[in-house]
Amino acid sequence: MNETQLLQTQLAFDSVAADYDGPRGNNELIQRMRVTLWDAVRDAVPLGSRLLDLGCGTGLDAVHFAGEGHEVVATDWSPQMVERTRARAIADDLQGRVDAAHLGVQQLGQLEGDGTFDGIYSNFGPLNCAPDLIALSNQCARLLRPGGTLVFSVIGRICPWEVAHYALRGRFRRAVVRAARGDTPVGMNRHVIWTRYYLPREFYRSFAGQFELSSHRALSLFVPPPYLVEFQQRHPAWCERLGRLDDRVGGWPLLRSMGDHFLIVMRKRPVA
Repeated sequence: MNETQLLQTQLAFDSVAADYDGPRGNNELIQRMRVTLWDAVRDAVPLGSRLLDLGCGTGLDAVHFAGEGHEVVATDWSPQMVERTRARAIADDLQGRVDAAHLGVQQLGQLEGDGTFDGIYSNFGPLNCAPDLIALSNQCARLLRPGGTLVFSVIGRICPWEVAHYALRGRFRRAVVRAARGDTPVGMNRHVIWTRYYLPREFYRSFAGQFELSSHRALSLFVPPPYLVEFQQRHPAWCERLGRLDDRVGGWPLLRSMGDHFLIVMRKRPVA
């Protein structure tokens, strides 16, 4: 991923920062996935931990964890998103627990604090825009204490809902866009986000040298993906049932490699 692609991605997220807390970035289906990551982080680190947020967006996750008693360093490649995070922390009187920094995942070498973070999390696919996952793995290993945990929500390669939705409308190229290898342009608000899609095993491969895989599970496998929130609003009872099915079987073999996103948890390997 070159500098031009990174800047195009930055501009795309800058362009939606002002209203990203609305239906675009925080609808009912997104909130459901968000809580799953919150629960995973809560299980992985003790209260009062120091956390690093990669791709913090408007700060909803950072402020949530700060409100629970954690100290959060919240980073994002979009300066407008960082400003939203700072404003949210101030509004909730949590600016002492949230340090928001304009820093892309490709710039983590600039972040000080070797071995001082208890956990690193990333929600809703910022790491799909990371230009080099191996370099990211090395920086995460540098920043985490021994035994520290990564909790990442990543956009998956196999989303049955998406394939069916677009195929039924005759948009076959759009239905299989996640099958693309390498950097893939995705439109948002008349801008372009450059992203890469992964299976869990593809994603983990870059981290395997320094991190043990604790678990991974599907997110929004039976529940429709967030951009189909109108379906959820028309059929809330059905989607509630589908959500319970997601919770029950989303971690099963084969099924856990599908879904709109997947949640992957990794623990830093002990130093030999």
